[in-house]
Amino acid sequence: MSTASDQLNDASSDTAPTVGLFVTCLVDLMRPSVGFASVKLLEAAGCVVEVPTTQTCCGQPAFNSGDTKTTADIAKQVIAAFESFDYVVAPSGSCAGMLKAHYIELFDENDPWHGRATAFAARVHELISFLTDVRGMTDVGARFDGTATYHDSCSGLRELGVKTQPRKLLSSVGGLTVTEMTDCEVCCGFGGTFSVKYPDVSNAIVEKKTANISASEADLLLAGDLGCLFNMAGKLKREGRTIAVRHVAEVLAGQLDEPAIGEGQDMS
Repeated sequence: MSTASDQLNDASSDTAPTVGLFVTCLVDLMRPSVGFASVKLLEAAGCVVEVPTTQTCCGQPAFNSGDTKTTADIAKQVIAAFESFDYVVAPSGSCAGMLKAHYIELFDENDPWHGRATAFAARVHELISFLTDVRGMTDVGARFDGTATYHDSCSGLRELGVKTQPRKLLSSVGGLTVTEMTDCEVCCGFGGTFSVKYPDVSNAIVEKKTANISASEADLLLAGDLGCLFNMAGKLKREGRTIAVRHVAEVLAGQLDEPAIGEGQDMS
């Protein structure tokens, strides 16, 4: 069994893999605590972590809007910024899915960038799946006294196969009980630009989600994508529900000094 403390000792070895952390726009601008929690977890997994300062948005908003030319320009910049690392890790299934599954689609097979995008995609991982599937982490050594329920974000689940990994690590958190909500795999209604283009449909979807969250009787809602978390936290707040909302990395890293998402804020 590989524990966080065991793997932290490995980080000083000459064979420690280098990880380029793709921070994501929402983490950078709205929830930096997730970035710090990610670094702590990656270092505990025996990795040397760097955050390239030339990184930008993954390009997903442009891609989803059909602007493939702009997306390709963004992809080139991101690939160039991260090519030197053994792995590229993102605390977001949505952004990791964009990097891993869709950059290759932007370039013709005869374009040199197609080969670079292919090699890049092979090194891209969502944070929690990287910790478990690549680094073999099974115990994070954290504690949280309470009950949590977990929302499976669409991109992480369907594009990257992230399902059992967060639950495996959460089972190692002392004092924490995970209770599954009904339809945990069903979309929360965010969908990036979807929630902007179709707000009424988005609201109807998230209303069903928050009902299931509440019915789980959990104290805490967790997920691996900030877009989903912001969407659900906002709806919970507007409904007057008192369930706390956090990114799963914050609990796994034991970094809970930052108030839960939406606490002390007007989410209307």
